[in-house]
Amino acid sequence: MTIRPATEADEAVLRGLWEEFEQEVPWELEDPETWAEEWQDTLDDIRTGGVFLAEDGEGALGAARIEAAERGRAHIQFVHVRPRARRQGVAKALLRECARHAHEQGARFVSLDVLASNEQARVVWTRLGFAEQAKLMATPLEAFEARLEDRDAGESRAVTHVQSDDELSVERAVAQFIPRLEAPEVRNTDSWIRVADPVFDRDREAHGRFARELSDRLGAVTIALGLEGEVVRFRIYERGRMVDEYLSVPTWYGELPKGDELALAANPTLVSRLTGASRDDVRRIARTAASPAELPAASELYEQIARLMGLEP
Repeated sequence: MTIRPATEADEAVLRGLWEEFEQEVPWELEDPETWAEEWQDTLDDIRTGGVFLAEDGEGALGAARIEAAERGRAHIQFVHVRPRARRQGVAKALLRECARHAHEQGARFVSLDVLASNEQARVVWTRLGFAEQAKLMATPLEAFEARLEDRDAGESRAVTHVQSDDELSVERAVAQFIPRLEAPEVRNTDSWIRVADPVFDRDREAHGRFARELSDRLGAVTIALGLEGEVVRFRIYERGRMVDEYLSVPTWYGELPKGDELALAANPTLVSRLTGASRDDVRRIARTAASPAELPAASELYEQIARLMGLEP
């Protein structure tokens, strides 16, 4: 195997490698690039960056392309090795040439783009020391427009439910939180007593603290159910201890360790035991997702979860 800088005379070979790459790793967020557009970028890199070809006696094995360093960073635009030459060190050899070229140009960092869905490539790049520095996010335009038109998109609503039929005891306990509360409303609804207050609507942490303290004082099960703009949350307390927490989009407020993300899924067994809801219905309705677009509208999901638990929204 030999590796050499590509020239303009290698257009046909480079095009074949690029078309193979496009078939293997399709980019679906925009209309496909034409070879004429790709060739212009490749020509720029042949002249100012680095384009390298790996070959053996049977022809081209693969290619890599890196842009000229800019403000201390060189960007790898393309790496592809044909199936017959994989797992033989060809990609590493091509990348060594890219690294050497970037070093000669004074680069301090090397970057690249990789699809989130391309797990195999992500593992390889991670092993080579690459770490996520930014995240490209996308959504279908039609779904985006629908979300922008959703009148409930910014709505915040929060209610605490106490598993009791002793309304007087609940009212006395709630009274102990004044003046922290503004205008508490206590109402008996079947086997639950519903407590609402404007403070809960705008302060989700105060909502959780109230539900926990109320559960502790009354020795009862309480549920803090909230609609927080585009997401839905509930927290269940038993004798003052939080026993389950659900957030429809676990990473909505920021990235989390995988264990913490999984912990924000509803516990069907516990929800069923404390509310009487069907475990299958809990799994079906109180789902989590990576984006609100993958779930029903937040206001609808809020209503569904309330009905699931036998609560009045």
